[in-house]
Amino acid sequence: MRTAVYPGSFDPVTLGHINIIKRSSKMVDKLIVGVLNNSNKSPLFSVEERVNMLKEVCKDIENVEIEAFEGLLVEFLKEKNSNIIIRGLRAISDFEYELQIAQTNSSLDPTIDTIFLVTDVEYSYLSSSIVKEVAQYGGNVDQLVPRYISGLLKEKYNYKEDKNE
Repeated sequence: MRTAVYPGSFDPVTLGHINIIKRSSKMVDKLIVGVLNNSNKSPLFSVEERVNMLKEVCKDIENVEIEAFEGLLVEFLKEKNSNIIIRGLRAISDFEYELQIAQTNSSLDPTIDTIFLVTDVEYSYLSSSIVKEVAQYGGNVDQLVPRYISGLLKEKYNYKEDKNE
């Protein structure tokens, strides 16, 4: 059984993340979306909220599981009997950083391979940071995140739905 792990902070999950999840889930028997609990960061959503968000938006993808993890990714892969990491690339600027991480993971465990998926062009500009900034100032994020996530962002930033919707 081929199991891959798609790790990230997913704060919040975007349509770009969903694109990578759907595409990579077709390549493996099981895809584990690993939600990083990084104590060095102050995310907008708690790890539990992020796990629940992903469970909701991925509920129709049969071979996808959502789990939180902390610590080294290579240890999480061992725990899950996986040696495949999935990473999304939006632009060439992502590649240098992702290459360093992939090489580091490989040096920690030479059995691990990283598969890079280039995001669909319509999501090439999209990041969780951009989504949060737009949402923070009351902008419409409906084209950036699943509708369910848009509602959670509106709650988090305390603003009302547009009356014209």
